[in-house]
Amino acid sequence: MFHAIAAPARRAILDELVARDGQTLFELCARLTASHEMGLSRQAISQHIDVLEEAGLVRTERQSRYKFHYVDTTPLQALLERWPSRDLREHEMRINLTSVFVDDQAKALAFYTDVLGFVKKNEIDLGGAFWLTVVSPDDPDGTELLLEPSDHPAVGPYRDALVSDGIPLASFAVDDVHAEHERLAGTGVVFTQKPMEMGLVTTAVFDDTCGNLIQIASPN
Repeated sequence: MFHAIAAPARRAILDELVARDGQTLFELCARLTASHEMGLSRQAISQHIDVLEEAGLVRTERQSRYKFHYVDTTPLQALLERWPSRDLREHEMRINLTSVFVDDQAKALAFYTDVLGFVKKNEIDLGGAFWLTVVSPDDPDGTELLLEPSDHPAVGPYRDALVSDGIPLASFAVDDVHAEHERLAGTGVVFTQKPMEMGLVTTAVFDDTCGNLIQIASPN
C-alpha cells in the first residue's frame, strides 16, 4: 500500500479518478498532462495503474474495445486503523458495562437468559458472589449487563423507592413492544405498565422477579 501511493504519478492518477471515476487510459493520459503537467507515456501510466490495481486501489472494467478505470479508497482505511489519532484514542468513550441489583444471582441469571433471552458472558467466582454478566445474543462483544448482588445497605431503600413510584431501574430496546409484551406475559412475567405510546416510543414495564422494574421500549 505504501509503495502504491509513494509515487506522485500514482497519487495524481487517484486524484483524477476521485474527481471523475470511470476513465479510459486515453482520458487519464490527457488529464494528467493538462492538470499535472506530467508528460508520461501511455505505457508508463499503464504500469502505474497496474501497481494501484494490485494494491486494490483501482479496478478495471472492459466494455467493448475500451477499458475503464475506477477508484476504490477502501484499502486506505487500514492505514488509519493501524495508527489511530492520539486524540481519538484518549477521548473515545463508550458504554462497556452497566448493572442491575438482584436479590438472587442464580434466579436472576435464569430469568435474564431463559425468559428475556440474553446470554451469559462471564461467571467468575469472587468468593460468596459472582461477577455475573449477560449480553445480547446479537452483540456478544457489546455492552455487558452485570447482575450485581443487592447486599449493599443503600440498595434496598433505593430500589424500594423506585418500585414504589413505578420507576424502572433499566430500559432495554426491543423491535416491537406489543409483541414482546405478549410473549413475556405468556411466560408469566408480571407487567406493571402495559404497552403505552409515549411520543416517539412505545414502552412497557415489568417485574424482573429479582427486585427491579425493567422497561422495554421500541420506536414508533
